Amino acid sequence: MATLTELDRPTAALVELAAAIATGNAATVERCATACVAASVPHLWVDELLLQSVLMVGWPRALAAAAIWRTIGPAEPRLGEDGTDYSRVAEWQARGEAMCRTVYGANYQRLRGNVAALHPALESWMVTEGYGRTLGRPGLDLARRELCVVAQVAVQGAERQLHSHLKGARHAGAAVAVIDGVLDAVRPMLGRQEVAVLESLWSNLRQ
Repeated sequence: MATLTELDRPTAALVELAAAIATGNAATVERCATACVAASVPHLWVDELLLQSVLMVGWPRALAAAAIWRTIGPAEPRLGEDGTDYSRVAEWQARGEAMCRTVYGANYQRLRGNVAALHPALESWMVTEGYGRTLGRPGLDLARRELCVVAQVAVQGAERQLHSHLKGARHAGAAVAVIDGVLDAVRPMLGRQEVAVLESLWSNLRQ
């Protein structure tokens, strides 16, 4: 897996848009979407971010952000992989298992057991729909996907998920310096409590 060693301008702009989507603030989303155009962020990256945002922030904010993006970016989506062919469920499951194992590393089996204990359907959906059908899509590499996830769960103050995905970003190939830059970029969109959680977690994980 390739290592992302430098926070380039398009990646920084994409991550800031991810954080903006999580805030649910239309003006912030519009500003960050405009910045993505200025930074020459590939349109496919933005469309993939919009799709995966459904997992992290829910349909309402993802749909609202997609509507804004259609007025600023291309009027038609940049279509990557077809996600509508449910005959590919077995493929999505296998891909999801591989993606999830990469993100969680040694904690992979424990994660699946813990989620299955909450509800077996959640565990199945997490692997097949979440990691396989969505996060495992081509069009945006796993390191950048994980950086976007970090931004969105940080905005929400989701401490446990933030801990997991900070580690997951590193497992996916993002260098410490890149994650430092991402956190600097999204910090202005966080509340005081969210900043405190973020800094506490990252200070322990960045070694």
